[in-house]
Amino acid sequence: MKLILADLQDIAKAGIRFYANSLVEDIDICEVEDKNNLVKELQNCGNATVVLDHSNFDFSEADDILIVLERFQESHWMMFSADLNEQFIRKMVLTNNRTSVLMKDCKRDEIEFALRSIFKNERYICHYASNLLLNANLKPKVEEKDPLTQTERMVLKEIAMGKTTKEIAADRCLSFHTVNTHRKNIFRKLEVNNVHEAIKYAMRAGIVDMAEYYI
Repeated sequence: MKLILADLQDIAKAGIRFYANSLVEDIDICEVEDKNNLVKELQNCGNATVVLDHSNFDFSEADDILIVLERFQESHWMMFSADLNEQFIRKMVLTNNRTSVLMKDCKRDEIEFALRSIFKNERYICHYASNLLLNANLKPKVEEKDPLTQTERMVLKEIAMGKTTKEIAADRCLSFHTVNTHRKNIFRKLEVNNVHEAIKYAMRAGIVDMAEYYI
């Protein structure tokens, strides 16, 4: 059995080593300090168990983790951190069935139970994460309103497609000043500071299709 510790916190790694060795006699434990070395270890042993604290590792967001997890279909991952929010947990748990969740401040019994579960290729979601997801589901859903007008959405799509303010104005028979005002209003309403951030919103909101987008 292979266990990969992807965590830069020494005390956390020492704790997992202690618990793992007490639960499994023949276990191969290694430590990695970045994503590249993690991938190399998984290439050598695709069915390894990964204990990851994403908050101190070089994964920028949940999607980066999911890409690696999708690549190694036989691996099992445990998100082990002191900083796990409801949005992150929901994305990791609902996207696949090979991700467990455990907080670093969980008690010893729960940590041992979680490790026993993942060593048997069973998912474990700690009490804190379960309650977080449950309470979020019980909250009344508030429908989010699009802050942009129809014209602003059109202008944003044109921006995302790489067109300049001058080109948008010519294509839409609008003045340069009008399009520039729309552009400023878009940035203000979305609370973004540059085109890249505005484009990211456009893709999330479905204003521009990924297949259409180019840089």
